[in-house]
Amino acid sequence: MAAVTTLPPVAERVTGATTLGRMVLSASERGEDVALRRPGGEDLRSISYRELGEHGRRIARGLIALGIEQGEVVAILCSTRAEWTLCEAGALCAGAVVAPVYDTNSPEECLYVLSHSEARLVFCEDTAQVAKIEQIRARCPALAHVIVIDGEAPGARPLQELRRYGDAVDAEEVERRVRAVAPGDVATLVYTSGTTGPPKGCMLTHANFLSATAMYRGQLELDDIQPVIYMFLPLAHVLARLAQTVVLDVGGTLVYWRGDPKRIMEEVAETQPTHFVAVPRVYEKMHTAIISAVESRGTPARLLFTWAIEVGRRARTARRAGKTLGRLSAVRLRLADHMGLAKVRALFGPRRKLALVGAAPIDRGLLEFFDACGVLVLEGYGMTESCAAATFNPSKAPRFGTVGRALPDSEVMVSEDGEVLLRGPHVFAGYHRDPEATAATFVEGWLRTGDTGSLSPDGYLTLTGRKKDLIITSSGKNITPVNIESALRETRWISEAVVYGDRRPYLVCMITLDPDEAPKLAEQLGIPADLESMAHDESVRGALQADIDVANARFARIEQVKRFGVLDHDLTQAAGELTPTLKVKHAVIYERYADFFDALYAESQ
Repeated sequence: MAAVTTLPPVAERVTGATTLGRMVLSASERGEDVALRRPGGEDLRSISYRELGEHGRRIARGLIALGIEQGEVVAILCSTRAEWTLCEAGALCAGAVVAPVYDTNSPEECLYVLSHSEARLVFCEDTAQVAKIEQIRARCPALAHVIVIDGEAPGARPLQELRRYGDAVDAEEVERRVRAVAPGDVATLVYTSGTTGPPKGCMLTHANFLSATAMYRGQLELDDIQPVIYMFLPLAHVLARLAQTVVLDVGGTLVYWRGDPKRIMEEVAETQPTHFVAVPRVYEKMHTAIISAVESRGTPARLLFTWAIEVGRRARTARRAGKTLGRLSAVRLRLADHMGLAKVRALFGPRRKLALVGAAPIDRGLLEFFDACGVLVLEGYGMTESCAAATFNPSKAPRFGTVGRALPDSEVMVSEDGEVLLRGPHVFAGYHRDPEATAATFVEGWLRTGDTGSLSPDGYLTLTGRKKDLIITSSGKNITPVNIESALRETRWISEAVVYGDRRPYLVCMITLDPDEAPKLAEQLGIPADLESMAHDESVRGALQADIDVANARFARIEQVKRFGVLDHDLTQAAGELTPTLKVKHAVIYERYADFFDALYAESQ
């Protein structure tokens, strides 16, 4: 009989570090336990905690050899991969401040972060990223060094060379650097995604990050497991880095994707994570794929799956209320599992403990759908300025439609005008080089989030929108577009929905077709399967109108979409229309497609 390994409580497994650099060095004492790895196959590669510490020390010595001083900024321009984590570990062990840059950024967007942060060095993933930097390097006077992770590039030093270069530095210098860093020192500059204006550099301290880490650690049911998290969210986003820190602090494993968005669910099933962390768009795409597969099997299969979802919903509700399922209900649930619920759970792998969602609003119906299938997706709330922490739905008492209750040590209140305010050790130190913006974002010690919401008597927070994104109709009605847009994106054929109507008598909407589902719609309708012609096809409009009617029924009359138009292409991050976490940049869309929206109102005149 195989021996059963009993893990000590999670509180005994944490490093207890007070700075992120010390966390890296302390974690390395776990020896050969796996810290980082890629999915299986030909590129299987694991990095132990001992090796993580070695990489961190060698990269740190290389940075010190290049003259990087404590407190200076080191940028990372790289996709989500193990080398991102290793470079960050090295920078932290050198006492540097890390400024992540989204790998999808344009050269001008890279320029903004590098120049504003006054970065002294930037790690670039490959020659393509180095080429971006070369275009703008002359306008970054503080930038002295470029390090390329893969291959070689003119004007850049290979990462392997940096490691060798550091061999001349006394190994004890790394320990001295780490000891010299205080918890209140800035650990990272995280630039906001800039949905409403230029990004601002949020100064997050070591204490901020480790406070947020502790807040989440107690909510993730880690006492009986070594957590495994599949990493595909951009590590330039604070939510992904917080997940990374939680896992490394308790001795879990980070598994990195191969970089293909179409293979995410295949790799999740392969890597069998205990926790799945994603933004709403990922769950929306999963839901669309599930519904599409069911409907492709015909009406009987669709009706049976609908029945199964209802059976699952009743069973989860009963169990959450502490009730035991009767014999008939248990039989129904087993049959419902056979009708498709078990297949949905299988998408998340057999070791699934919890699924988490954040960074943007998610439709309540989507959470209820996955819960009915037996996949509890817990919604949390935070912002870059609060280190992605504020509230979280408790697993034993989730309340869908809310973002949960305040995390331990996090304080949440709603002001008289409905704005959500935050306070706690996780709240940032301010905006880099912008004291005026810093002063404006605090009121009597509370962080102004810019989000509106309400608190229930027992502390559950419900978000109602962004103050800056509110639509005020010509009749004076305040409408939150993101809730309507989330409901529309839940439907099968719609990829993006942008609601418009400020100072107008009613709401209109820009729709984009889901590129993966559009060919199936075209086949159903017997029309050519190209987005440009489908955007103007009346039969397509009829199918979309049916979906919009269903979504409209969930809202008050004034909040319903009265007219819509179909764009002949999808919105993209590359075009500057979506943030890296796939949120719509409303201001950009409203300006860029002003004629599109005007035409929708002209139709009624």
